[in-house]
Amino acid sequence: MLYNIDAVNHLIRNRRSVFPDQFDPERPIPDEIINEILINATWAPTHGHNEPWHFSVFAGEGLKRLASFQSELYRQESGSEFNEKKYLKLQHQPLSASHIIAIGMKRNAVNRIPEIEDIEAVACAVQNIYLSVVAYGLGGYWTTGGVTYYDKAKPFFGLGDTDKLLGFFYIANVKIPSGKGKRTDINNKVCWIRK
Repeated sequence: MLYNIDAVNHLIRNRRSVFPDQFDPERPIPDEIINEILINATWAPTHGHNEPWHFSVFAGEGLKRLASFQSELYRQESGSEFNEKKYLKLQHQPLSASHIIAIGMKRNAVNRIPEIEDIEAVACAVQNIYLSVVAYGLGGYWTTGGVTYYDKAKPFFGLGDTDKLLGFFYIANVKIPSGKGKRTDINNKVCWIRK
């Protein structure tokens, strides 16, 4: 075998989401590592080599810009549903990360590939991000909160009308590790057909 299968199994089975209250904001990650993680993301499977992913990476002062943008857009769009606690979370939570990657899906104008397949390709790219983050000994998670589903957010992330913002991937060094994971027994989720 080309790879140590035990190490690969261990990596996949020990991937965990690590959240901002577990981050160590005092230890930023070098941009070079984030770039390597994003290169790994681009090796996800993609129908017709469409490569629909679009990543906007926020770091340093860019985190403040993202925090300000999303909290103010939330204020504008929430109307009578405005929640001060959510507003403050949108202002402060990004500052706990080393980097935040806005995850976009760009549609090709002459694309004959169904949209769902481009979304699935981006989701595969995010899984590559997850696994790479774990391999580097870092923590992170994919969130679809904040302004993810606000159409007015798209231009800020370089996305057009037919594109989609699919969330944000927060990355940081870890101060408090996640606990042990669990999954349902595989036999409850798999059906073998042999004849």
